[in-house]
Amino acid sequence: MRFKRFGASLLVAGITLLGAATPALAHSELKSSDPARGASLATPPTQIKLTFSGPVTLAENPIQITGPENASWTVGRAEVAGTVVTAPVQAVGPAGEYTLRYKVTFEDSHAASGSVKFNLSAPVPSSAPTSSQAPASSAAPATNATPAPQAEETTPDKLVPTWVWIVLAVAVVVAGLVVALRFTRRKD
Repeated sequence: MRFKRFGASLLVAGITLLGAATPALAHSELKSSDPARGASLATPPTQIKLTFSGPVTLAENPIQITGPENASWTVGRAEVAGTVVTAPVQAVGPAGEYTLRYKVTFEDSHAASGSVKFNLSAPVPSSAPTSSQAPASSAAPATNATPAPQAEETTPDKLVPTWVWIVLAVAVVVAGLVVALRFTRRKD
């Protein structure tokens, strides 16, 4: 009889813990980007905009854009306004697929990096200035033509959902209690 009450109490406590802890353990993630993932653009953007689900701070050299034939865009100084990161860009390169890479740190100190791929349907000559070129004083130097090899990027898509860890933790605790109770019953 005591074991049934204890088991029921443990189950109620576990469900309560699971319901209360899930929102607090969720990591922020990239909600949207401009240019959007998979977008096909006729003209290059003059500004990049990344919107996250929570406040962020920037890492050093937080945004890079590379494309075919080692094309590398000049990215100006990135600015943060709460959950939105913007940066002016100067595009150069052939038509094709481009990759925007970002590095940020979320409010919970979780660092993340990821990428957004988009297509440019027309080439951008290297001598043609864009309409909102960043002033020389605020523009960051161009990034290397070929990015350094990195360890696999940590993106929200590749993380194990929080609820899986919580369920696993509750299962381990319940299994431990069941084993402990069986050993104490055998001694009686």
